[in-house]
Formats: sequence, C-alpha cells, structure tokens
Amino acid sequence: MNKEMIISSNGHDTRVAILEDDQVVEIFIERENQRGVVGNVYKGRVSKVLPGMQSSFVDIGLERDAFLYVSEVVTPAEFEKLESAEDDDAAATVAVLADAPEPPAESDDASGAIAVAAVAVERTVERRASARGGREPRDDSSSGSTRGYARDDRERPEVRIEDLLKEGQEVLVQVVKEPLGTKGARLTSHVTMPGRFLVFMPTVDHVGVSRKIESREERSRLRGIVKEFREEHGFTGGVIIRTAASGRSKEDIVSDLAYFHQVWTEIRSRMETRRAPAVLFQEQSLVTKLLRDLLTEDYSAIRLDNEQEHRRVLALVERIMPNLVPRVKLYSKDYPIFEEYGVQAEIDKALRSKVWLKSGGYLVINQTEALVAIDVNTGRYVGKKSSGRLEDTIVKTNLEAVKEIVRQIRLRDLGGIIVLDLIDMEEKKNRQKVFQEVEKELRRDRSPSKAIQVSDFGLVIVTRKRVKQSIERQLTDPCPYCSGSGSIKSASTICYEILIEMKKIASDIEGQGVLLRVNPDIGRALKEEESGVFREMQHILGKPITMKPDAHLHHEQFDLMAI
Repeated sequence: MNKEMIISSNGHDTRVAILEDDQVVEIFIERENQRGVVGNVYKGRVSKVLPGMQSSFVDIGLERDAFLYVSEVVTPAEFEKLESAEDDDAAATVAVLADAPEPPAESDDASGAIAVAAVAVERTVERRASARGGREPRDDSSSGSTRGYARDDRERPEVRIEDLLKEGQEVLVQVVKEPLGTKGARLTSHVTMPGRFLVFMPTVDHVGVSRKIESREERSRLRGIVKEFREEHGFTGGVIIRTAASGRSKEDIVSDLAYFHQVWTEIRSRMETRRAPAVLFQEQSLVTKLLRDLLTEDYSAIRLDNEQEHRRVLALVERIMPNLVPRVKLYSKDYPIFEEYGVQAEIDKALRSKVWLKSGGYLVINQTEALVAIDVNTGRYVGKKSSGRLEDTIVKTNLEAVKEIVRQIRLRDLGGIIVLDLIDMEEKKNRQKVFQEVEKELRRDRSPSKAIQVSDFGLVIVTRKRVKQSIERQLTDPCPYCSGSGSIKSASTICYEILIEMKKIASDIEGQGVLLRVNPDIGRALKEEESGVFREMQHILGKPITMKPDAHLHHEQFDLMAI
C-alpha cells in the first residue's frame, strides 16, 4: 500500500492528512490556542473523592475536573508485584497496572492512547462499563454532581479510593483521554512516555520487549543496552522496547533513554516547585507525534508547505529513519497544498451527513452524544440486468458501503458506539460475507475497535476507542439558532403558544391594550394563515392588540406587554 503524509502549517494551526493509495483516510488538526491535552502530565489537586464509585475528580486546571479511577492510582503494593515480575512480555506488566483479568497483547502504536499501560487501563475500565451497560461518571456542574454507573462490589479492587486519596491532596497524573462533551478528561497516575524506539514508564521498574521482536539475540542485546544505561545513570523507571528498536544502533536506543531521563528529571523538579494545578510536561507537536508513531517504509512521500516545519521534519526524519530523508518534500506552489491533493474537498464532505457511493447508493451519518448512526441506502443504484436479483444489488451496495463506512469512521475520527444499519439481506451467507468485510476493513484502523453482528436484518454495532474529539466537533459549533437540535418550532406552533400565554395572563393585564412583539415570520403567519388565532386573542383580551415585528427576536421568542 502506498502512503503519503500531507502537512499544512501556517503558524496558527497545523493540519495533517494521511493518504492511502491516493485516498484520504485520516485527518489530524491542531490549533495553537486549542492544543490537545492527551499525553500531558499535570500536578493536580483532588477536588472530590467518591467512595461509592471508587473514583475521584481532580483539578488539573481545565474547564472541568478530570476523572481518576481507583485502578489508575499507583500504590506500593503494585510496585512490589512489578518489581518481582520476571516476564519478558511488557503486556504482563501492563495487566498488573490495569487490574486486568488477562494480559492484553502489547501495542507498538503509541499515538492513540499514550502507550500500552494507559491503553490497558482504558480498555479494562471500558470493558467493565460496557458489560454493565454503563458509562463513566461525569462532572455536570460546578457543585460536582455526578452521573455514572454503579459497579458491582465483586468487581471493586481490594484497595479503596478513600484509602489512597483525600480531598485537597496533590497528585501527579497524565491525561489519557480528551474531555468529550460533558465529560472531563480521563486520567491515570501510571505515567507513560512514548519515544521512537522505547516507551518509558516511570512509575514501574521493569524492562519489557515487544513480542514482535522474535530473535532471542536481538531481545537480549536491546535489554542489555537499557540495563547498562540504567546502571550508569542511576536511571529508575520501566521501559518497553518497541518493535521499531529492532536492528537499531546502541546510539539510537541511548538517545531515547537520555531524553526520557532528562524529561523525567525536569518533571520531578517542577512537581516540587510548582503549585497545583500546573502543567509539568506537554506532549510534543502534532507533526512530531505523528512521525514518531506512524512513519514507516510504506510512506512514499511527506509533503509540507511550510519551510520552517520542513527543516524540523528533515532533522527528525534524519534522526529516526535517515533512509526516508529523500522522501521529505517541500511544496512551493502558491495554490494551497490541501486543495492540490484533494484533502480540503474530503474535509468538506466529512462535515456533511450524506456521503455518496460510486455506484449511486449513499450513506447517512448522524453523530449524537450517545452514539453514531450510519444508514445505508441504494439511492440511484438499481443493479445490473445480468443478475436480475434484488439480493445481488443489495449485497453489492452493502459491500461498497462497508469500505466507505470504515474510511469515514477513520476520516471523521468517530468513536464510542457506532451502529451500522445496512440494507436488509435475506440469505445468511450474504449477511456473513458483509460482516466479514466489516471486520476486514476495521483491521486497517489503528484505533482499537470491535464489530458485533446483532440482528439478521443487517444491523452491525462497532465499538471504537475514542481518545479525542471527532473532526466535526473540532471544526464546527452547534447552530446558535436551533441550539444544535437541527430544527425549530413551526410558525403555527408559536402562534398557538402565544394564544395559550394570552389566556394565562388575560385577567392580569391592565391598560388600554397589548403590545405583541414577535419575529417577522410569526407576524406574517398571524396576519395570513393563522389570522383566526389572532382574532381569538383579541376576543379573549377584549382589548386591541398592536403587533410589532422585530427581526432581532429569535423565531421562537415573543413579548407581551400592556400599553
């Protein structure tokens, strides 16, 4: 597969598009005044401890308090377990941290959550929540009221949150999930820092090696480099050696270790000197993170339109993958780079609910706070004469739709529960064929996801890890007129509401008459199609009504006052 990375940077925001075979599949956006917080390390203050939910809210300086669950708090008992661990597999270490029933397979992709430990914690909490049909708590007001799910006593960890944290206590935490909607950020005290070749876990003392490095000699060599550095520099903390480290020189591995050592020393120093809430460490820029986590031999080109960013990328690529330096290209045309490569058109389409398929069918994508619903329709596609079967037409549309659905999920960065309403199919083999296509396409996605076939009529549910806001939430605001509902009350409905209000206050109105201020559309309706309602108002009052249209009034607003 041929991949390209297109980077547009103008000093105010940075946009990155990932192309696979000339098709846009992922978009990343970072604005200077709205940088994401995933990966940042904070000195926070516990604002509330909730024993009934075995969780706490922590003030880290964001608009809403962040959420910290008991299994994500480091305790001395966990250190003892980790220090005695002998397993080469870093996933076993992560399982202890996450209080997971089985060790999850290690991931080498650190871009979604911050590395394996945080991912494991997240999956464990989400798995338990979904099993009980619940949600994580959220802080809905300044008073700190919460909504969430009650955990079964049997599922609670032995260590209780009230034994670990007290209100007002200062804690070192890292964000593993952006604030989404009414929910605050998700936190962990198991700090992890991904590098190009290693993942640093300062709160544990264990050296793990990726399963994908199969050579015993290579595993031993890499482990030896890490242990030698630890001994020479008094370096504490755990390290996971990533697949990318295989075959790399000692200098490359030591470079990552030296960077971690420096950063962690600075964090500890700031922890002692700064008052909570305070940022102790901020994740690297969007471009640096993506190159660190995504860059492989598959990329045929990295194109940038900013000379300063081009120099930075060249220096970074030369350090981590010097053979790819010739593929870093500066785009010098005046025409916008995103327009040149068709990225802007895809962003515009990603903000619409309807997506057309090449065959003539189409998708309708509706994003809500609770879930994402995707409906598939045959549209203009009526099949081919050669087959003559409705079932064949439906199957072909569904198969084409599945490819586009997964691309749109990745492009729009949709997460949580995603319901796919495919066109009904009668034959079981066809339903299975389409479901297998869903699973196959989801394997292209870096974010953890799972598909479940829940009905014989084409309904499929996909759960996908959500770490940050979708592209729609990043680029748009709710309509100020309809408050994001997508509809407003009809003119007739407003006229009837005015009539009801008139009946309620008729006996209390003093004066010679009444002044009625309404939106011009409502005024027109009261004079024309709803003139009977206006006459009834005058009859109820027994006084003249002066109607005054006011364009500054919202469609649903009106004012009644005695004159």
